[in-house]
Amino acid sequence: MADPLVGILVGSDSDRERMQGAFDELDKRGIAWEFDVRSAHRTPDAVAEYARTAADRGLKVLICGAGLAAALPGAVAAHTELPVIGVPLRSSLSVLDGLDALLAIAQMPPGVPVAAVGVDNAKNAAALAARIIAVAG
Repeated sequence: MADPLVGILVGSDSDRERMQGAFDELDKRGIAWEFDVRSAHRTPDAVAEYARTAADRGLKVLICGAGLAAALPGAVAAHTELPVIGVPLRSSLSVLDGLDALLAIAQMPPGVPVAAVGVDNAKNAAALAARIIAVAG
């Protein structure tokens, strides 16, 4: 199997199912990927280490699924120069049905860019990652 080009992160294993669209889309396109669970709040050092070493491990794009405060995509983007795509996820704890996560991902501070796709739309995150890889060569 080819070395992964896309890293997919979520903050909780319970988010894995909602990222299935990304797994399926990348598989359909023949793009190797890896998946990990690292929380921006519970394991911030592990998140930073993953992001800092991603390019050296051959990754080209990172996809981060996050709900509620959705800190994961921004925390990852703070520690890498790779493109980061945030997937806002709905949560049963959310009072805004995923809008809170969308706004958190879209409102990154200057110098910490994160692309955002629609709520629970991991498939589009994978499609965007594929396009980034295609133009990057």
